[in-house]
Amino acid sequence: MSRFDTYRNAYPNARLTRTPAGVLEVALHTDGGKLVFNGHTHEQFVDLFHDIGSDPDNRVVILTGSGDAFMDAISPDGFDFFTPRGYDKIFREGKKVLMNLLDIEVPLIAALNGPVLLHSEYALLADIVLATPETIFQDKPHFDFGIVPGDGVNLLWPEVVGSIRGRHFILTRQVLDAQTAKAWGAVNEIVPADQLLGRAHEIAASLAALPPLTARYTRIALTQKLRRIVDEGAGYGLALEGISAAEVARSAAQAA
Repeated sequence: MSRFDTYRNAYPNARLTRTPAGVLEVALHTDGGKLVFNGHTHEQFVDLFHDIGSDPDNRVVILTGSGDAFMDAISPDGFDFFTPRGYDKIFREGKKVLMNLLDIEVPLIAALNGPVLLHSEYALLADIVLATPETIFQDKPHFDFGIVPGDGVNLLWPEVVGSIRGRHFILTRQVLDAQTAKAWGAVNEIVPADQLLGRAHEIAASLAALPPLTARYTRIALTQKLRRIVDEGAGYGLALEGISAAEVARSAAQAA
């Protein structure tokens, strides 16, 4: 069991604030600006989401970004895709972070403050998704690096928007604007950027007013199918990603 005071300042890439009603706002960032995702944040967010899910005083969680993007930048720092031990770490963290998000057993609101070009599966595991007009979705880095998109986007996009649309989105690196994402069912509301967090907190306050077990068990009931999908498919997808990464490494070595 976690308590807020023990983890509120423990994560350098997450700014945590909580209202007296138990609404926890989690703003991902790098040095106060937009998040630059890397191997260190990949590891850090496993524990972050575990702590959040283990704290019984959290009644609703709002996940958002900082600056002008939710998540659109990635750095290779801290990643080792190309050795067995290095990829084993990525494999274990990649499985665990998704299950830890699902183990946040209170309503989860994603407030997407801008582009989501990587790890959009985080948002798709939320119960309510708010976006700004500037929000776009794309799965960009996997094919840029020459590796399989096997970390959860392969499972959740076809589930959320439909099999054909989801597979097309991944294979073509399609850029999906907020209006299209809303029409396809991946976004609930499009809100001006200066009203985004206000709207998220408005919804969160209404959910926090529910009886605690009602809110908690409703989240559990609504995510059982997603839990099965992630449990059955995440390890396999990440294994395929690792095999493709090994092939990239082999080709690079031959070319050197």
